[in-house]
Amino acid sequence: MTHLQNRVLPTGDITAIPARGTLTGNRGIIHRDDKTLGTSRWSHHAWICCTLDWQGRRRPVMTGRNWTELFFLDEAVAFAAGHRPCGYCRRAAYQDYVAAWTTATGHRPSAKEMDKVLHAARVRRDRSQVRYDAILSALPDGVMIWHDAGPALIWERGLHPYAPDGYGPAIDTDSETTVSVLTPKPTVTVLQAGYIPQIHPSILTNH
Repeated sequence: MTHLQNRVLPTGDITAIPARGTLTGNRGIIHRDDKTLGTSRWSHHAWICCTLDWQGRRRPVMTGRNWTELFFLDEAVAFAAGHRPCGYCRRAAYQDYVAAWTTATGHRPSAKEMDKVLHAARVRRDRSQVRYDAILSALPDGVMIWHDAGPALIWERGLHPYAPDGYGPAIDTDSETTVSVLTPKPTVTVLQAGYIPQIHPSILTNH
């Protein structure tokens, strides 16, 4: 079975794998008529993450010229890839995100303002992910980092390795070590200000 290239990883890469995750979203139209991706990885700066179930609507993916449906394991992965909550289908999450942004910065932003700041903090012109170093203990729950050979999620004082279908058990690591952060700085400050992201249920069985 051939899988569409529409699953977003914490690194921001879009790949073709069977698992589909708990959220969808988009970056505009980036697919071709044959449902493959071209060279572009976004067509606008409003990178959003959306609910899978909106008023019971169903639609085949990568059809028409409306948007290219992307999928994420959960909100922590969407955030690491540079997305934010949709202000339409996830209105409550969007409002919470804006409120936390306001708390962190002292300024209540418009969606366009957030998208401009996020875009500069998530990806370079060569499409490589923007990362930065930080002390592990200084980072809040919901942040994703690069650990050893892959991404990992910080959650309830544990560090959980990421896989496309869920998170593994917490691993031992020095909390004062310097790590490479995948989640863009603006969203890290939102998480520090109290926003609680939607996490894949595998975190419960591997806590």
